[in-house]
Amino acid sequence: MDAADRITLTGVRAFGYHGVYPDEKRDGQEFVVDATVFLPLRRAAETDDVVDTVHYGELAERIAAIVAGDPVDLLEKLAARIADDVLLDERIDAVTVTVHKPAAPIPVPFADVSVTITRTRS
Repeated sequence: MDAADRITLTGVRAFGYHGVYPDEKRDGQEFVVDATVFLPLRRAAETDDVVDTVHYGELAERIAAIVAGDPVDLLEKLAARIADDVLLDERIDAVTVTVHKPAAPIPVPFADVSVTITRTRS
């Protein structure tokens, strides 16, 4: 395996209804997801064919669909749900997912809040 090979998506935006408070589930808000998938890319580099890699457009659509899907309370759960889905692609050895909640109900000024998880194929 080429351990350093990776594809990174930064700033995938989708509207979802996640949070512990009733108004978050009722009103929803935008979430932002960064994902890095680790997989061998040597073959794709040799063939120059998209079938030999992970199509990052399709990956972005999958992530957005999960964010827009069934609500959860915690960002940790949402990040794990995304990571589990990404690892369904057997070509991927590991994934790091960061879920940002820029409009979180925090009573003091803040720039961002996020949760990052890494999952590996075991």
